[in-house]
Amino acid sequence: MKRKLIRLIVLKPLQMSVDKVEEQIKEKQKTVDYDVKEFTIEIIVSKYLSGFENDENEIFIPSYQREFVWDNKRQSRFIESVILGLPIPYIFTADTEEGRLEIVDGTQRVRTLSNFLNNTLRLESLEILSNLNGMFFKDFGLPRQRKIRNVSLRMIVLSDKSDDEARFMLFERLNTGSELLNSMEKRTGSYTGDFTDFLNSSISNIEFRKATKFTPLAEKRREPQELLLRFFAYSDHYLDFNGNVNDFMNGYIKHMNSNDFNSNHYTERLTKTMRFVNENFPNGFVKKDQHNSTPRGRFEALSVGTCLALQENPKIQVSNVKWLDSKEFEGLVTGGSTNTRSKVIARIEFVKNKLTAKS
Repeated sequence: MKRKLIRLIVLKPLQMSVDKVEEQIKEKQKTVDYDVKEFTIEIIVSKYLSGFENDENEIFIPSYQREFVWDNKRQSRFIESVILGLPIPYIFTADTEEGRLEIVDGTQRVRTLSNFLNNTLRLESLEILSNLNGMFFKDFGLPRQRKIRNVSLRMIVLSDKSDDEARFMLFERLNTGSELLNSMEKRTGSYTGDFTDFLNSSISNIEFRKATKFTPLAEKRREPQELLLRFFAYSDHYLDFNGNVNDFMNGYIKHMNSNDFNSNHYTERLTKTMRFVNENFPNGFVKKDQHNSTPRGRFEALSVGTCLALQENPKIQVSNVKWLDSKEFEGLVTGGSTNTRSKVIARIEFVKNKLTAKS
């Protein structure tokens, strides 16, 4: 009797834990709703190209997706795999409210198929089917053309019933290879709405452009939008930052897209802050004039600190900015623990206090 009692005491907490695990699994599964479709290459390319010019194509590549980066050799090897009948990875898409399919993973493959069927891709550097080198699609015999057009590819379609978290998870899980989507690219694809559109349009703000520098690659990978998101998120709620940048930015952009916001107010805040930076800080947010990038930590500290200082005193007069080159400031915007809660708050308040201090 005693032995059975002991067994019950041990198993009860375990059973409770198992129940909680099952409850969480079932809850999260409800947010992921998808279907598997199978289309021939001819249909995929047709759905991609029909309405392309007017952005009305049924299968489309969203703006956040990376530019076409496959060279002719890589495209040719993919076409060779298709012709050989090798297994082709699923194309992942997300259903939209308009009934269109947004390509999440597979843009390079779809573009390659389109290039090939439209005779803009000449096959090259093939080792297995070496006799195909130098050929366009039009050079194949009609029977082979038909066989290529009729090859079926599978597509995972995430339903529009799935919530934003499931959509973001799809982006996260798919992009674990060598060509990762960065956090801002994922957000832009996952959290659509008026505020995301506002960020995309605000990167052309004249004062912002004067104060920052970006490489072409950083532009493509939405670094300007990332910095603007950080500026607004921290200037609104930096004291609520918990130390996880990704979660904080995701939560902020999701909230802003779900609620009305005064775009004129946010534009005014951005312009005033950037103008002050341009007028008072040598090289704007860039450390040295010869540098071609804008460090995130430095941008956060100077932009948000300046914004908060201007809210406290709109008529700040700056007489000394030697602290920009101080070891203390450098330590706050660089280093391995740059994004800890204490350091984010410290660097923002360091700049604010320097600007509002009475000389």
